[in-house]
Amino acid sequence: MAGILDVPKSRINCSMLSQHINRAVCFVGRVDKVHPSGKSFSVSDGEGKSATVELNEPLEEELSGVVEVVGMVTTRGAIAAGTYNLLREDKGVAFDLDLYNEALKLIHDFPQFYPFEVAASG
Repeated sequence: MAGILDVPKSRINCSMLSQHINRAVCFVGRVDKVHPSGKSFSVSDGEGKSATVELNEPLEEELSGVVEVVGMVTTRGAIAAGTYNLLREDKGVAFDLDLYNEALKLIHDFPQFYPFEVAASG
């Protein structure tokens, strides 16, 4: 997955997975459960739906809270992660997944005003 960070990607939630198969995406959700092997975990989005994130290597750290995953949607509807970042909830301010989900809906309903899938410049 070399170069996954260099290609345009859509921000999506679980209901949008099937529309983005074999495409690069950015997914934000709350970690629900980590598989005992450490090679996958499930995340829930702002609608409470779950998606599976698959990793190339087992996790080397404890994973909990809100995570941003960049990867490709597989034909099975999972996200093959190229990278992930824990979104720290410092100073008692929790990440509002419901509000984030509402923003996603606006971005997808009005793409002419939110052209985030433009080619990366460099």
